[in-house]
Formats: sequence, C-alpha cells, structure tokens
Amino acid sequence: MSSSGFARVAGNPELAIFFKEFLPRSPAEALKAMLRGSRAKRARLNSEALLRAGFDAPANLAWGKLANGHEYLFTAAAPGQGVSTWLRTDLVERQGQPLALRRQLLTELGIHIGRLHATGFIHGDLRTSNILAQYHQDRFRFTLIDNERNSHQLPSPGKLLLKNLMQLNMLTAAELSRTDRWRFFHNWQRQMRELTQPETRLLAIESYQWARRRLAAKGKA
Repeated sequence: MSSSGFARVAGNPELAIFFKEFLPRSPAEALKAMLRGSRAKRARLNSEALLRAGFDAPANLAWGKLANGHEYLFTAAAPGQGVSTWLRTDLVERQGQPLALRRQLLTELGIHIGRLHATGFIHGDLRTSNILAQYHQDRFRFTLIDNERNSHQLPSPGKLLLKNLMQLNMLTAAELSRTDRWRFFHNWQRQMRELTQPETRLLAIESYQWARRRLAAKGKA
C-alpha cells in the first residue's frame, strides 16, 4: 500500500488487519528511540492512550522486531474512509442529501477534533486522510490513524493547535469552501472553552493563511 518513504504498509481486507514496518528516518533514529521510545512503540502507546480517553484508534494486535532490526506493528483495520475521500468524492454535490451529509460531516468533525484538543491531545499529522469517517446509524464516527507523533499536554500549546488546524485546512477552495471551513471551526471552537474569542479567531485566520501559503508553494492554491 502507498505510504511515506519511512514505512512499508500492507493490508489484508479479508482478515481486516494492517502491517506497518517502520524504516529509519535518519542515522539518529536509534538514539532518539533510546530517549523517547521507538516510533513503533510511540504509535502503539499513543493509540492506546486515545482509546482509553474514549477516542477511536486502530487496535494493536501484535508488534516486534524483524531480522533486519526494523520494528513492526499489526493493527486491526478501522472502519470507514478518509475524510478527504468523503469531501472529494462522496459528498461533492452541493445540493440535496449530499449537501446535508457534508454539513453533518463537518459539524461532527469539528466537535470531535474540538473534544480531542480540549482533552489535551495533539495529533502528529492531522491531515484529513488520517481521520477515517464511517457513517452509521445517522451519525459519523471518526477514527484517528498514524498516531506515532501524537502528544498530550493540558492546556494544549497554541502553536500545536495552530499546526493541527493548518493541517486540516490543507484542502483547496474547490474541495473545501470558506463556508465549509467556518462550519468546522465554529463547532471546534465551542469545545475549546478555555480559549477567548480573540484567541480562537486568531487561530482560525492564521491556520487558514498558513495552509494557503503551503498550498501555493505546492502549486495547488
């Protein structure tokens, strides 16, 4: 399966499991692992922390080390598909039932990520493809994947909140309109009661502008 250059990923749909082999990012990888734990260990522990806190994450099944020294992790397949797929493929039409579901998705996603941040969790790479969404019994259920770089701290540092919001904004105007972004942000903001109105407004503006600059640099603005 497609993945970053620092991992090998395979899946078995029949068994509903995924395999991930963690490839070294740099020669300093071993030293970093001694200080804060390996990437495989952090991925496993961070997913378990989310599950204990009531957030969905892939269940860990087995882990260990291969003959080449690389660590691996087997996880149960999580239900649903990436939020980016919902927005780009399934809910493109802006009328009727697709529009209603699109609005519901963004509303419930805002509430979910707001609860996540209010609880002190910051995702290491909160792109919409790393949030799986399943529509079941008239509501969306979300699962966070690729959790190896997550952190937990209360209150959540503003610069990390900003980064997560920027990552969620990394969709073009055709994929996510200003109204879509505001619908998500308004519901995220309602969960972040420790932040003032000016603080949340600043986060909204700065995260959007940061994402626009990054998209422009990629030729996607």
